[in-house]
Order: sequence, then structure tokens, then C-alpha cells
Amino acid sequence: MRTYLVVIDDSPEATLALRFAARRAARTGGGVMVLAIVPPQDFLAFGGVQATIEAEAREQAEALAAAAAEAVAQEANVVPKILVKSGKPAEVVREVIGTSDEVAALVLATAPSGAPGPLVAHFTGHDAGTLPCPVMLVPGGIDIERLDALS
Repeated sequence: MRTYLVVIDDSPEATLALRFAARRAARTGGGVMVLAIVPPQDFLAFGGVQATIEAEAREQAEALAAAAAEAVAQEANVVPKILVKSGKPAEVVREVIGTSDEVAALVLATAPSGAPGPLVAHFTGHDAGTLPCPVMLVPGGIDIERLDALS
């Protein structure tokens, strides 16, 4: 099955990418894989405090993924696969794509203006030609009606 991989966070860009992927999957008979990433902590705290910080970050990522899955189900009547992984975002995305033959495209969205986010910059810059699947970019300033028509 053709599956669209979407990295979810609490940004408006992730919401756009998710909407596009969900609608595209519904129209093509494909699926959606929602990936929430728990980034490494910038600092180390003492034992129990560190474990609590990491557990809270994971819970937040799981909640984002669950909300995204619900949005996909409501938007496109597609039941997505949910993944929550820890690590550096670009490395986690590369690992997921490398270990899943079903991923047909990585769907990301740009900011409406200004510099691109770190994943967009990474996968359209330095590593642009190294993925085994296409990268689909949804423009951050796109009108929702236009996005729906294109998906």
C-alpha cells in the first residue's frame, strides 16, 4: 500500500502536511503513517528528574500522534499507523523510511514565510537526493480550498 509519512508536531505546518497526506491517501487508496518524534534533551538532570522529563516528552508526543490520527480518520476515513520514536528528527525519519518499504513519500510543509523548518531544510538541502522516496512539500501559505483541490 502506498503510504504517506507525516512527521507531526504542534506546528501549523504539520497540520497542513497531515491534511494533504490524509486526503491524498483517501483518493489513491493509500495509507498514512504519523510519526511523532521525542527529541533528545539538551541537558541532563539528576536521575529521577531526567526520567520524568523524558516521560513527559514522550507522553506529549503520544498525545500529538493520537490527535493527528483522529484528524486523519475524520478528514479522510483512513486509519493511520502511529509511530512514536526518540532521537534526532532527521535521523529518525531516515530510519523509519529505511526500514519501511511501504513509505511512498515523505510529506512535509513549509512555513508561510521565512526560513524553512529543520526537516524541510535537511531533506531539501544537504540530503535532498539520498532518500529512497520522494519528498512532497506543501506550501505553508496555501489556501485550504486550494490544498484540498490539489490533494
